[in-house]
Amino acid sequence: MRWNPKSKPNPEKVQAIQSALQVDETIATLLVQRGIETFEQAKTFFRPTLADLHNPYLMKDMNKAVARIEKAIANNENILVFGDYDVDGTTAVSLVSSYLRSFYPNVTTYIPDRYAEGYGISYMGIDYAEDNDISLIIALDCGIKSIDHVYYAKAKNIDFIICDHHRPGDILPDAVAVLDPKREDCSYPYDELCGCGVGFKLIQALAENRNQTIEDLVEYLDLVATAIAADIVPINGENRVLAKFGLEVINSNPRPGIKALIQNVKKKVLTITDVVFIVAPRINAAGRIKHGNEAVALLTEYDLDQAEQFASEIEQHNSDRKELDKQITKEALLQIEENNEQVRFSTVVYQENWHKGVIGIVASRLVENYYRPTIVFTKSGEKLAASARSVKDFDIYNALEACAEHLEQFGGHMYAAGMTLLEENYENFKNAFEKVVQETIHPDLLTPEISYDAEIELSEINRKLMRLLKQFEPFGPENMTPLFLAKGLTDSGYAKTLGSDNEHLKVFVKQGNSESFGAIGFGLGNKLDLVANKNKFDAIFSLEENEWKDTVTLQLQLRDINTSNG
Repeated sequence: MRWNPKSKPNPEKVQAIQSALQVDETIATLLVQRGIETFEQAKTFFRPTLADLHNPYLMKDMNKAVARIEKAIANNENILVFGDYDVDGTTAVSLVSSYLRSFYPNVTTYIPDRYAEGYGISYMGIDYAEDNDISLIIALDCGIKSIDHVYYAKAKNIDFIICDHHRPGDILPDAVAVLDPKREDCSYPYDELCGCGVGFKLIQALAENRNQTIEDLVEYLDLVATAIAADIVPINGENRVLAKFGLEVINSNPRPGIKALIQNVKKKVLTITDVVFIVAPRINAAGRIKHGNEAVALLTEYDLDQAEQFASEIEQHNSDRKELDKQITKEALLQIEENNEQVRFSTVVYQENWHKGVIGIVASRLVENYYRPTIVFTKSGEKLAASARSVKDFDIYNALEACAEHLEQFGGHMYAAGMTLLEENYENFKNAFEKVVQETIHPDLLTPEISYDAEIELSEINRKLMRLLKQFEPFGPENMTPLFLAKGLTDSGYAKTLGSDNEHLKVFVKQGNSESFGAIGFGLGNKLDLVANKNKFDAIFSLEENEWKDTVTLQLQLRDINTSNG
């Protein structure tokens, strides 16, 4: 890994916030790095409240969306809540449908089949609406580029309200309302909401229209926090408020579906990271292996016994998913090796029988292995479908745009995208994509980078520092877990590897005459030699509390270590 210090903030700003808050220089530095420079900003950061949420009517077309939904209710129309099959889509559908059903019965949901229909609004979904006398579709986490689909629905007298957070194209769909904070003509103060977050703004506006307060909507925030965690959106601004209060709901009074998913977790308090690795993969597994409807059924179920039954089925899907992604990753790595493609600037692989539900995970695994922009294709009907994943600071969406002539369709973000193409265009696309990456990527981006916030001495680590760092939570993009550099460390002599393949490293570290701290390095077992024989080493790490037999100690979680130059 390349070790890079984050840019040092202006010393005067650090001094000012240090003085205003009466905190040490390390904490002040971390705050200024996150754009927090005044007492008021710090107060909002450390003590967010639901009052910090923006007025939903600041979002372009919100008044039109609310008016159309209220008209549908007044006319006793049937409403269809439509969303994608991933975590963001299924939580958004669960959120909006369960809120509407709390006062209006004529609401149904639709999640497209990953294999029969693919991503986004589908003609099958619109036909379903027509067959069931549905005159209003609320689309969540999709639809911003569905020009033809909305036109098709309009011809059948079906209206659309689109709630999306992806980048719009040059033309917006001709829907009754298009809620998307990334619209160029939308002046909403925060444009990093996930799809479920946009859905929450819609129910917030509806609630306001019905004389409800934000307190009436707190019970829905477990869904929003789950989507924020899974969709890897920035956890700053409004997302930070939604994530914080959503986590409180998850830890105190979650809906039965989420309760059923987490009831076997031993931890007392779940963090955003736990939601990412425990809750999100299970919700995702339904759409990957069976059908996204199962996730919505789980998340909208109010009977705990029934929710536990749903959760048990989803747990099985998740086990199947793990086996599949392990096998396909193995096959993909073999394909790269056999084709001698280890030296390329990009990874593009294809096997017609790979399971479409796990190719995104496989792409992430290949990035971990070779660290370069990666696309994994499989056969989907008459076409090939793919998931793409990128490396830090490389915009894979832009790279796909440069190869658009070879693609049938594509969409996504800077770091993740999906696409389809005709099989005869595969090789041309693969070559074009490699050429674009080769010409546009900076060579440094092909080596993983680890950025640390500050260099500290082990003597600075104490309970007070840990208490303050915990108040920086919830962590995520734009507010990552603070990482520190410490130099000239030595192990106490008890270093060892852990895990079935000796993949993890356990050490007890000291710095000169400092107190000794336990440290764990996941995936660093191969660096045991660096710390043996009391060799000096440098480490980048985060701080955490380690609970063992009712005793809590401070522990370093090592992210990387190197031989010390000092």
